[in-house]
Amino acid sequence: VAKIAAKKFVESRKDSKKDRFGLDRIGLILFAGVAWTRCPLTLDYEILEKAIDEAVFAPQEKDGTAIGSALGLAIQRLLQSSAKSKVIILLTDGINNRGEITPLESASIAQEKGIKIYTIGAGSEETGYTMTTGGMLVMRQPIDEEQLKKIAEMTGGKYYRATDTEGLMKAYEEISQLEATEVEISDYYEYKENF
Repeated sequence: VAKIAAKKFVESRKDSKKDRFGLDRIGLILFAGVAWTRCPLTLDYEILEKAIDEAVFAPQEKDGTAIGSALGLAIQRLLQSSAKSKVIILLTDGINNRGEITPLESASIAQEKGIKIYTIGAGSEETGYTMTTGGMLVMRQPIDEEQLKKIAEMTGGKYYRATDTEGLMKAYEEISQLEATEVEISDYYEYKENF
């Protein structure tokens, strides 16, 4: 469901810009016990959608929820961008329990740098186990809603609670109304001299 919602979000950003100049550069950072860039900021939405499709659960030894690290990495990537508007969408189903930096420390840096963070708490409010479509048994953790609300509030974003597919889609739809920064794209030609 998270993959479908993320891809619909990407599509909505592409579709909303067809009649205007400029597209949004969008990237993908995945996290479990550590955070990594799965797709850097790009205008190539096909590559981004492929990266979303190929996302899988982290192996048991890398399990955890490093929210602060994921936010820190996203901030680092956005600071390398020349876009005027910089936004992070944080989708998580748990409590920060890994990483070198806390989510609120990362949110403080984002606030200082003018980066908005929209947070989506997706999943159950209860602890327990659930079976994935791939047949993997994973532990559900409650969502730290207070922390996610604080992160969004500190940075000028908004918190969304998504307990089901419809709630997740609705959160992405509302966030999709964000204004894009226009970027100029130069023509690039690659040629080979044959003579």
